[in-house]
Amino acid sequence: MPDIAYVNGRFGPLAEAVVSIEDRGFQFGDGVYEVIRTYRGQPFAIDEHLSRLARSAQALQLSPGHTKAEWNSLIQEGLRLSRLPETKIYLQITRGQAPRDHPFPPSLAPTIVMTFRELHPLEASVRKAGVQAITVDDIRWGRCDIKSVNLLANVLARQRAKEAGVFEAILHREGMVTEGSVSNVMVVRNGAIQTAPEGHRILSGVTRAFVLELAKKEGLPVAETFVSRDDLLSASEVFLTGTTVEVLPVVRVDGSAIGSGVPGPVSQLLSRRWETLVS
Repeated sequence: MPDIAYVNGRFGPLAEAVVSIEDRGFQFGDGVYEVIRTYRGQPFAIDEHLSRLARSAQALQLSPGHTKAEWNSLIQEGLRLSRLPETKIYLQITRGQAPRDHPFPPSLAPTIVMTFRELHPLEASVRKAGVQAITVDDIRWGRCDIKSVNLLANVLARQRAKEAGVFEAILHREGMVTEGSVSNVMVVRNGAIQTAPEGHRILSGVTRAFVLELAKKEGLPVAETFVSRDDLLSASEVFLTGTTVEVLPVVRVDGSAIGSGVPGPVSQLLSRRWETLVS
């Protein structure tokens, strides 16, 4: 049973999964989500992802839906049923189904959705060559640390990148780089890795945290600080981190070469360390 879904206690084919048109996730974007991937069939960093899901739910005063143990059990059951070689697991909690009205309805049961789709990793040739990006104004709301299903600004930025024929849109607000539309952004300047600090302006990525720890273990200087768009363009290296992109070098931004225009030594080192970590 490839590409399956779980909706409120039941597994079945993804094509047959439905929720009510009065679900508040559909009507208001009143929900949160997580994306987990597998390596060799096992979910990676599941505790970290479930912890972030719980934090996002708490920030919106949402029920967490399940305990961590219950989530783990359901995820394992979904993997068993789907039998995919590698899987992208999507988890979503919304406030539930109710007549459309802005305030929270009382005593509402959350809607719990999961999907299990085959994961297609980036080609090795793409990682070896690096990717291109553009910069885009960050027009998202003020709580980017909540992994909300309200993703319209990200969608618009990602569409801009697609129309420009590049991989990612790097967001900036008031001249300072925040993150990518689907990734965190790291910059290498004067031998140090710089990346936007945790807080309301970014979603603190699970992969981001692992990569920063890998860098520190290698003795690389790390500074969680905002950098300007000019600093981004003049950096010796730029790379992205994320659940599906892993560690991905960026070799051109807004048409200008980053460093020598090829993946640099820091991103290549951290990419190798990442492969060791997940192998």
